[in-house]
Amino acid sequence: MDNQTTHQAEEDVRNEAILIWLNGRIVPKAEAVISVYDSGFMLGDGVWEGLRLYDGHWAFADEHLDRLFEAALAIDLDIGMDRGGVMQALLDTQAANGMKTDAHARLMVTRGVKTRPFQHPSLSRQGPTMTIIMEHSKPSIPRPIRLATVPHLRGLPMTQDPKLNSHSKLNCILACIAAEKAGADEALMLDVHGFVNTTNACNFFIVRKGAVWTSTGDYCMNGITRQKVIDLCRADGIPVYERNFSLVDTYGADEAFLTGTFGAQTPVGAIDGRQIGAGELGPVTARLRALYKDLILQDAS
Repeated sequence: MDNQTTHQAEEDVRNEAILIWLNGRIVPKAEAVISVYDSGFMLGDGVWEGLRLYDGHWAFADEHLDRLFEAALAIDLDIGMDRGGVMQALLDTQAANGMKTDAHARLMVTRGVKTRPFQHPSLSRQGPTMTIIMEHSKPSIPRPIRLATVPHLRGLPMTQDPKLNSHSKLNCILACIAAEKAGADEALMLDVHGFVNTTNACNFFIVRKGAVWTSTGDYCMNGITRQKVIDLCRADGIPVYERNFSLVDTYGADEAFLTGTFGAQTPVGAIDGRQIGAGELGPVTARLRALYKDLILQDAS
């Protein structure tokens, strides 16, 4: 069975020669290395953001920086620079790579290098490690995504808050592995009450009788693209509900789609071996794609 991912992009040879921002320096890919004592490598102690470049503009950059600084505050991590400095680092990396459009940036901040290989954050005394990986990246998803429901949950805020863009992604990785073992591309994850929640990498929506449904948002990543879709529905008169719903509701949906910074709105063709609607990009999803493209243009103006 042919597998694909929700972050599948066209091959681009230019990515072999990209330059990466690392702790204030822009270096070739092969030189962008960190210590084995780094908190991110050792413990997954860090936060990150993904941003997308459209026609010279980083879409919704203010919201992404809001989320980055909020996450850093939540884990008591001092990024070591202000918003203007982070944005300038992003622009400098873009300029160094000569990127104009169809680029993706992954901005990562960890608690930095430890003095000894143990958990306590006080052992990270050298300041944060920050890097920006920027790639030429044009989404190439040739067919709708197949999902499989998995036993792994997006949990409660007192365990690991799913709203954090944390480096600690093992729960989601295990969910993705389970979905692949079931012959799917990505995992559909439930919340602690058994309601449909999110996938291992994206936010999840269904369409029933012209209305768009998504989870309450209590147990999923506070997705920026997710919120943009909700806002677009409200502005364009498309009924939209943030609610609890079950797999029964999901299997009977007319359409389903995923949202995320990379793929924007990605159609879902099947869930647990059941075709969803016509099994292809549906009319409401297509309409939202067009509205989202217009919104990106407005954001750039």
